Amino acid sequence: MSASPLEQAPPQRDFYRAMALALRVGELLLGSGEGTETVTGAMRRITNAYGVPHCEADVNLSVITLSHVPVDGGVPVTAERRVRRRLPDYDRLIAVHGMVKESSGGSIPLDAAEVRLREITRRVPVYPNWVLITALALIASSASILVGGGVVVAVAAFVATVLGDRASAWLARRGVAEFFQLAVAAMLGSLVAVLMIWIDAPVQASAVVVGAVVALLPGRPMVACVQDGIAGEYVTATARLFEVFFILTAVISGIGVTLYAAFRLGVPLSVENVPAAPLVIRPEQLLGAIGLTLSFAVALLVPPRHLLPAALGGGMVWVVFVQLYSWQVPVILATAVSAAFVGLFGNAYARRAQVPSMVVTIPAIGSLLPGTALYRGMLEATLGHANEGLASLLQALSTALALGAGVILGAEILRAVTGSDLARRVRRPAARRPRRPFITRPAARRTRGY
Repeated sequence: MSASPLEQAPPQRDFYRAMALALRVGELLLGSGEGTETVTGAMRRITNAYGVPHCEADVNLSVITLSHVPVDGGVPVTAERRVRRRLPDYDRLIAVHGMVKESSGGSIPLDAAEVRLREITRRVPVYPNWVLITALALIASSASILVGGGVVVAVAAFVATVLGDRASAWLARRGVAEFFQLAVAAMLGSLVAVLMIWIDAPVQASAVVVGAVVALLPGRPMVACVQDGIAGEYVTATARLFEVFFILTAVISGIGVTLYAAFRLGVPLSVENVPAAPLVIRPEQLLGAIGLTLSFAVALLVPPRHLLPAALGGGMVWVVFVQLYSWQVPVILATAVSAAFVGLFGNAYARRAQVPSMVVTIPAIGSLLPGTALYRGMLEATLGHANEGLASLLQALSTALALGAGVILGAEILRAVTGSDLARRVRRPAARRPRRPFITRPAARRTRGY
């Protein structure tokens, strides 16, 4: 009987190929928004499967490093790969997770794994580009309906978002930094609302800004930031927090420039006109929440077979949030609890469907992104109410962090109740098995505060 891959060292060439494969897998997962814990786990599963055990993976926001120190005193090897593009493609993310699972199970040889990974990276997106542009604009339209806008406002938000997206794409082709791309997109979204206010259109024009802002808010990085922090990956969590900070700063800057110019030109801006979602379970609001979730899912390239569970999650998070608010639960706490519900649902579905939980949880939290608080804060600051503006901006940031923490809390509740697949895989033999599973998660180690 031949020895298993873990019992014999691979040839030198295959050794390097296995490490290169693990680095490429890590790059794809990190670029799609996966947390550091998941990325490092997938990389080590690849190296263990192809005969390169005892590897350590170090992940930050832009560089992945993989090191191997042979136990027999051989030459240590370290390789790294830079993550240059972080574009969400959940269809590709699902395929990479499936390949990692089959590889770690020993059903795919190294040659076949390399070929399969190349096919995954070269596969045609599940939706064409025009569908993605339309989905991004429909996020804004659905968000504007959610906060009380009508059909005219939804159409205006759609047009404003398309203009902002095309302007950002034009700037990207010319090498302009992403910070200014986001600022221009936010500027155009608020400019459409300002023009509607200027001509005294009989609609809730400010809802256009809220819709355009929601389409730009970094829901995926916020969840990953909190996930890394809770998992004990503080360096990566800090880097993601700064990424979220700069994205929010770009959006705030674009809105602020437009509002300041409009204020100086005499456009009648007023804080009283800032829209707020009617926090009751009405058909139009529920439709807006579900529409926002579906649009968000399509923009993230979630495959069609998973759109219905994502839509259910979006409707669930809105219903739970509104119900908690009706019980006079504070907004931040209600946001966290609602996100925990959808995190629990999304992770349960992910285990059953064998897909990453992000496929459901990230689109589902879209209806609770703090677009209104962000716009209100910038408007108050522009009108000279600095303290009120700062309070609104802090509320927006707190809401964003509550969303991320709630999603992760739902996952941890499910882990505590049912246990994790990882813990079940690494149990010791029955004769020496302790009373509890052998813990491999750094975040699960007890430090007792020191």
